Amino acid sequence: MPHLYRNLFLERERKKRKQELSNCSQAALQTPKALLFSWGLFQSVPDMPSRAVTLYRQEQTQHQSSKHVVQLSRKSSSKSVKKEQVQATEAMAEPAYTVPTFRESAPEGMQEYQRMAAHFGRDLFQLQQELHRMKEATHEQVENIEITRQVKGISARKEIPAEVPRPPDFLISLRSHTVWEKTPVKLFCTVSGLPNPIVKWYKNDVAIEPLSAPGKFKIESKYGVHSLIISRCAVSDSGVYSAVATNPQGKATSKAIVCVRRPLGGGELAHLPGQVPLLSSIHASKLEVTLLDNFGVTFGTEGESVSLVSTMVVVPDLPNLPPEAMWYRDDTLLKPSRWVEMSIGGGVARLTFPHLNKDDEGLYTLRIWTKDGTAEHSAYLFVKDAAPTVAGAPGAPMDVTASDANADYVLVSWKPPNTTNEAPITGYFVDRRKSGTKDWVQCNDSPVKVCKLPVHGLTEGASYHFRVRAMNKTGISLPSRMSTGVTAAAVESDVEVIKIEGKYDIVIRQEELQGVYVTIPEPPTNVHATEINKTYIVLSWTPPSPRGRAHVWYLIEKSVGDSHLWQRVNTAVQLRSPRYPVYDMDDGKSYRFRVITVNKYGLSEPSEPTAPIQKVDPHGVPSAPGQVVASRNTKTSAFVQWEPPKHPNNLMGYYVDASVVGSKVWFPCNHRPYKHTRFVAHGLVQGDTYVFRVQAVNAYGLSEESQESAPLFIDAALKGAVEYAAPSAPYGITLLNCNGSAMTLAWKRPKHTGGTKITSYYLDKREAGSLNWKEVSPSPAIHRIFTVENLTGGVFYEFKIQAANLAGVGVPSEPSKAFACEAWTMPEPGPAYDLSFWEVRDNSLLLQWRAPVYTGGSPVTGYFVDMAKKGSSNFATVNAEPVGQCYLKVTGLEAGASYVFKVRAVNANGVGRASEVSDPVCAKALPGMKEIVCGVDEETGDIFLNFEACETSETSKFIWSKSYKEITESNRVFITSSGRHSKLTFINPEKEDLGTYSLAVTDTDGVSASYTLSEEEHKKMLELSYNIRHPIVPLKTELNYEILEKGHVRFWLQALKLSSSVNYRFIVNDKAISSAEGYKISHDVNTGIIQMTIELFTKANEGTYTLQIHDGKAKSQSSLVLVGDVFKTALKEAEFQRKEHIRKQGPHFSEYLSFHVTDDCTVMLVCKLANVKKETTFTWFKDDEEITVDVPPNPMSGSCALPIPMFSRKDQGIYKAILGDDRGKDTSVYDISGKVFEDIINAIASIAGKSASDLVLQCTPEGIRLQCYMKYYTEEMKTSWFHRESKISSSERMRIGGTSEMAWMQICEPTDKEKGHYTIEIHDGKASHSRTFDLSGQAYSDAYAEFQRLKAAAFAEKNRGRVVGGLPDVVTIMEKKTLSLTCTVWGDPSPEVTWFKNEQEVLSDDRYKITFEGGKFSSLTINTVTVEDSGKFSINVRNKYGGEFVEITVSVYKHGEEIPEPKLGQMSKPAATPKPATPKPATPKPATPTPPKSQTPTPSIKSPTPTPPSSVKSPTPTPAPKSPTPPRSVRSPTPTRSLRSPTPTKK
Repeated sequence: MPHLYRNLFLERERKKRKQELSNCSQAALQTPKALLFSWGLFQSVPDMPSRAVTLYRQEQTQHQSSKHVVQLSRKSSSKSVKKEQVQATEAMAEPAYTVPTFRESAPEGMQEYQRMAAHFGRDLFQLQQELHRMKEATHEQVENIEITRQVKGISARKEIPAEVPRPPDFLISLRSHTVWEKTPVKLFCTVSGLPNPIVKWYKNDVAIEPLSAPGKFKIESKYGVHSLIISRCAVSDSGVYSAVATNPQGKATSKAIVCVRRPLGGGELAHLPGQVPLLSSIHASKLEVTLLDNFGVTFGTEGESVSLVSTMVVVPDLPNLPPEAMWYRDDTLLKPSRWVEMSIGGGVARLTFPHLNKDDEGLYTLRIWTKDGTAEHSAYLFVKDAAPTVAGAPGAPMDVTASDANADYVLVSWKPPNTTNEAPITGYFVDRRKSGTKDWVQCNDSPVKVCKLPVHGLTEGASYHFRVRAMNKTGISLPSRMSTGVTAAAVESDVEVIKIEGKYDIVIRQEELQGVYVTIPEPPTNVHATEINKTYIVLSWTPPSPRGRAHVWYLIEKSVGDSHLWQRVNTAVQLRSPRYPVYDMDDGKSYRFRVITVNKYGLSEPSEPTAPIQKVDPHGVPSAPGQVVASRNTKTSAFVQWEPPKHPNNLMGYYVDASVVGSKVWFPCNHRPYKHTRFVAHGLVQGDTYVFRVQAVNAYGLSEESQESAPLFIDAALKGAVEYAAPSAPYGITLLNCNGSAMTLAWKRPKHTGGTKITSYYLDKREAGSLNWKEVSPSPAIHRIFTVENLTGGVFYEFKIQAANLAGVGVPSEPSKAFACEAWTMPEPGPAYDLSFWEVRDNSLLLQWRAPVYTGGSPVTGYFVDMAKKGSSNFATVNAEPVGQCYLKVTGLEAGASYVFKVRAVNANGVGRASEVSDPVCAKALPGMKEIVCGVDEETGDIFLNFEACETSETSKFIWSKSYKEITESNRVFITSSGRHSKLTFINPEKEDLGTYSLAVTDTDGVSASYTLSEEEHKKMLELSYNIRHPIVPLKTELNYEILEKGHVRFWLQALKLSSSVNYRFIVNDKAISSAEGYKISHDVNTGIIQMTIELFTKANEGTYTLQIHDGKAKSQSSLVLVGDVFKTALKEAEFQRKEHIRKQGPHFSEYLSFHVTDDCTVMLVCKLANVKKETTFTWFKDDEEITVDVPPNPMSGSCALPIPMFSRKDQGIYKAILGDDRGKDTSVYDISGKVFEDIINAIASIAGKSASDLVLQCTPEGIRLQCYMKYYTEEMKTSWFHRESKISSSERMRIGGTSEMAWMQICEPTDKEKGHYTIEIHDGKASHSRTFDLSGQAYSDAYAEFQRLKAAAFAEKNRGRVVGGLPDVVTIMEKKTLSLTCTVWGDPSPEVTWFKNEQEVLSDDRYKITFEGGKFSSLTINTVTVEDSGKFSINVRNKYGGEFVEITVSVYKHGEEIPEPKLGQMSKPAATPKPATPKPATPKPATPTPPKSQTPTPSIKSPTPTPPSSVKSPTPTPAPKSPTPPRSVRSPTPTRSLRSPTPTKK
């Protein structure tokens, strides 16, 4: 019954509104076309969608004009309405501006819309507002008419059975799209009809066949939704797309426009920079290859190793049959070499550069042959210069090429490097290296200014490599990469090879063909210059033909101007090739050249001379490139294009430079000349603004820089293009509240905004299970939360949402899940929503959310946050207690891991529903992310928080918050932002400003940071602020003084910083001092030093010194009190320095006397001299007595030294050195006594102790001696002996002593008590040097035995028979005289005495009388000597301990003869002429001479197992000879004197 009543009511209302419908239609027809266009309500007739358009009119009595409104209907359900639509369309068929509705606007409409908006003087915002007001004014009428249509439709459905066929009807029509090139687009529509319609797709009225372009189009039809997907759109895909639905009852059409846009300049080259090579041919392959991860834009430095890697999937994957891969640099196919290595296999293709050079820079393309064609990927490799050996030196040249190789020269060419910040290049040096060698030889003595050089002087047939170095005023660059090898060999020949029937080669010379035998050759022809520049010219000519069998060469002659004086050019070189470079030409002069052919038969006539040739640069560097235009490309790159130079002059390419606006520092974008006029500059910083410039390059160098481009803000091109793309679909639709007739929904913003701000959202709804979508509201939602009203309780609804921006309406979201329209009555709160992440770092992040819309039975008191890793359903609660605010800092995250979160609200009744799970977030900080910095402005003293964003976009805004609540208007702070920087400044900081401040940068990938201003930090900042606002001049040092030479006193102070306008004054004893005679006042701004110098410092200068400083607003003062003892010390030092200055005017000691000990322990007194001349004298004194030295001192050497060898106590005294000449004298005194003497002894002891030998054992007749040899020993050295750790003092049993070469300790009459360890310690004042000997065991036994033997030998030596004295060596006597040989003998017991003559014993008789009296005196008397008595007499004295022989030579001469000279022995004086009486006995000679001093110690016994050396043992006594008179030199059995132990010195 209620339904019937409602139907009757609607039927009455239908008739009532029919007339209103007609009136509205007529009013709409009268609406101005331009206004309709400006509203964006109509499309042109060909593109008109099949939806009905209903016109209305409402009279407004309170307004001056009528407002005309149209509304789009979602479906065509009434024939009458269709009729009215046709009428309206026909009425508008006249020329007029028509555009689609705002939700379906095409790019062309948008452009016309903008033009017309400008025409009417309205902007977009005003037009939209007007449209919105007009829609609201007619909303009631539209609703009534819509009710009528729906009632009529319901009535028709009731009257017509369900099985009645229906024509096709588009419930959701196609929508137009504007997309970027290479992006996909999806067109979809929903069609109803019975039977189900068949949908066909058309482009520009041509049917679309997916099989005609595999992979291009994809057609789908699911659940009544038909879609057309166009993958990787190209510009050619732009057009009008139609969906035509057909069934037996009719057909319906829906159309939409697809506009594909291309970035500025993006279509002129497929890849920038560089150009991908074209396919040369098609290679068949049976492998399917799909590239996965590919190499990107790569940056490297010369000398490094870099690899370009692409991974792929190969089907089938055959290990022995990898796919065929080709690598290209620009358009050049690469092959493996020493510079590039290639590999493919295991799903990886790799290109490796072992040693990068700038030659490797370029666009690299990987092309792999597949079953369907090729798989390709391209990216650019940039190679920057290696660090130069000298700062400011240029980069290395590149692309060194050796060409035109012949027997006489090789032409080497190269490309110049970019000199962005370096000084201009002044020239180049070319080096060559013969293959197989390692040595490089420089080819040109002076630098060449052009980028090519003919290198001559090569060995014919040898292979060479070349490299180039650039030079500027700062230095020389690193060498370039060496060229490939080239052989210097002749390439011209007069031999012709003729093939006969393709089998035989016949070699024929030109002269044989011409039938002429050549001797004297013909001259060359066509002599001309093939290359001219300021450095050299290259002459070329045609060889004579025929040239003959003889080897030919060429001579070149030149002539200045038109003169006929010809000068030979190549006097020392035989030219074998018809080309040669000529260098010897003066600037500004013209030359003519001619060439002569030479062979063994002679010279040809000269060739025809050339026209005058002058050494000039015909072109020079190119002119500057034209206008430079830069546009956006990606977040880190920019697209740069420019106009080519008007005068290219054999252009090689271009260099592009960039500079951050305001920095005035340029850096190169490419390092190898780039050939095209369009370039993509990579490696830029997002959010910075750059300008660009271009230079043209040729062989002569770099052109002038072009004009700078307009500043370009770096961001993705999509956001910077003139046209924008529609946004992607929103997602995450959530139900926040329901009251039974309305639902509150929230959703997440689209992931891609299309490059401009999202202005609105459109919501559609449908009942669950229905296919018909209805618009929720004619007014779009502005925020991402919306309440849908007028819903039916108990019904389940689904929703979908579309986002809109300036480019149009984006694709719809996926339908939400079905929500039940039932009122929420639970006591717990509803879900939180809009979860977002900020301040994402490697181990933490900040989670924010919005409070629930539905709070439950009581207010929300807190929130719980749950967290889980991505892909896991195990959520863990982060906070143990609820947090009261809508944010939480989550810490302890795993770096690089992804997490999801959800939030649960809490009230007094419990924990409410959880929010939707958030999007995954990766715990990883953005590259280059920085934190907020707190500081104080050095100029104003303001406390501020400053942040520098790592990235921004042109539409980015800095949003500051306190406690995560946005700061909008505040009298506490003010905010300034510029570029990537934003600053929050506190106006009057107080404690209420403490807290957490955060910053978020919109339209970025989550750039945000926070800073907590603590009380301690606040206090510190206030102190700094106070110091800046109440400035003082910061001092590095207070006022000080120092004594200078000449006795000047300098008072000085150093400030941390001084300006050039600083003022100051010195005050001494309350009196201001200024620069005057005797006072010098100055300052240095760079060092901050202020000083005052007093030249004559006297007693009157005692007092207080003050320095007052004024520097701008800052002040400072420092004082110094100089009175009392402090002043006396300063005055004394000043007087001393004054005297020192006077002293140094003449010869003086720059270093006074001091000592040092040489390595041989010689003490040297040394001093250094200054201001001496040849006349300067130098004298040494000791105790005021002049010292005479072997080598006179030389003052001109700058130093003098006095050696004191074998230093000891006797060398103590006062030493003095006096230096003087006519200018004055100087004296240095050195007192060697007391501590100085001890220091010298310690220095000697240090050297001697380090040189000390091990203790050695030496046995003597008195006992056992331990000896330590060293470089020098003196008893003043602190030497100690120890026995078993007990110090030994010198005594009768233990004697201590030494010589200059050793120290010794002797044990007299040793016993077993003396066994044990013995140690000697030598102290040098800092350390002790010890040596140890173990006198025990076998060592003691052997030593004691040796001591006993030596003691017995000494006793025997002491008591043996010997001649004490009285016998001369030679006796001369006259014939017939009496000779008496008398001597004193000794021995215990008394010895036996025997006389011999000529080795025959003499017996006593009448002539020979032998006497031996008292056992002491023995004599031999010869009466009346004759000549026969001449001969050798000897005496043998012996007892049981031994004896000795003494020989006497007797010479008898006759009377009257000369006294003969003695021939044996020595005499104190010649014997007088003997008297007749018995001669007087000669003075007795000592029997035991002093043994010689031995320099080398006798080998001795060492611990621990000493073996007595043979040298220590007493030799076996020599047996008496059989002859009765042994030789005089033989004594028996006395030991050899060299084997005797020295007698110890008694102390």
